[in-house]
Amino acid sequence: MEKQRITTRRIAVAALIGAVYAALTIALAPISYGPVQFRVSEVLCILPYFVPYSAWGLYAGCILANLFTGNIFDILFGSLATLFAGLLTARIGRREHTLANSALACFMPVIFNAVIVGAVLTWAYGFQEIVDRLVLSFLVNAAWVGFGELVVLYVLGLPLMRWLPRQRFFKDFLEKNEEIINEEEKTEEP
Repeated sequence: MEKQRITTRRIAVAALIGAVYAALTIALAPISYGPVQFRVSEVLCILPYFVPYSAWGLYAGCILANLFTGNIFDILFGSLATLFAGLLTARIGRREHTLANSALACFMPVIFNAVIVGAVLTWAYGFQEIVDRLVLSFLVNAAWVGFGELVVLYVLGLPLMRWLPRQRFFKDFLEKNEEIINEEEKTEEP
């Protein structure tokens, strides 16, 4: 993957995305946490497809949102699930923006969160008591988390991924964003 320079613009945009992610998650707390969760903020996980460095903002926002769980495993591993998904979504975004690639990009948060958050819920929160056997409990938790992610990413995220690039404001944002970043990189060169 091509290494991108850190610029003020990239940091500011990533921070803004992270703040929105955290605010949405916390504002919708009743449906954002627990074994059955519909984190509406996860719709923002489509952004690395268009703006690769936004994966880092999502990671920071997820850390902030997960601080409200008070569980160190959720803070660390749940946030890493978002980062891994975001980085792979960014990689897929380097390909042609077809419906198939958009659908594949939406699948990254689904699979990473299902597996990692499913494991966190099973071991860190004691949800293994829901089902007698640990493996079965993990599968149940992973399925519930995956289901919530699937709904958010495919009902909201995928249509948004197809709609945004056709909108003038989004095209303008992407163009202006690259313009500013290119200018910043020129002034930072030794």
